[in-house]
Amino acid sequence: MKHTSSMWRVAALMAAATALSACANNPFQKSDGSSSSAAPAPAAAPAPTPAAKARPAWMNANGEVLDSKSVEAGYGQKVKGKGDWEGEITGKPAPGTKFTQLQIGMSRAEVLSIAGQPTDQGAYVTGKAWIPWYFGSDRYRHELAYKGMGRLIFAGSGGFDTNAHLIWIIHNRNDSGFR
Repeated sequence: MKHTSSMWRVAALMAAATALSACANNPFQKSDGSSSSAAPAPAAAPAPTPAAKARPAWMNANGEVLDSKSVEAGYGQKVKGKGDWEGEITGKPAPGTKFTQLQIGMSRAEVLSIAGQPTDQGAYVTGKAWIPWYFGSDRYRHELAYKGMGRLIFAGSGGFDTNAHLIWIIHNRNDSGFR
């Protein structure tokens, strides 16, 4: 009987740890907005390479993206956008691109009304999709590729909502437009 009660304690501890792990912080999720009143940053802002990191192979010395498929998070400019959504802008915009009119936090419909239909698109799940009892944002992502402009990455909203919000703008004037 003593062995059975300790097994129940271990099971309860494991369940509590699993539930608490769903509360992990996401750098691209919507913040609670309780302490910030920052205005949304425009998409045209240059994305400096942080001094602490070496320049990656997919970015040239001028901060321009060379290969959109290889871009990693953390090398662009972190911004807070519309509706307190947090995101990143990587690279430098091509002249005359519609990407400069976009803001982090815009819905997919808003973005499509400005940027038009993409050359290619696709969706994928993130690791958060596999966390039991996690119903927050960023369980899936939707990527839009535009020839000669770059990529736009959207995070799915929380709960059972099907809306997605722009969390990452990747400027690349040489983008093929295909994933």
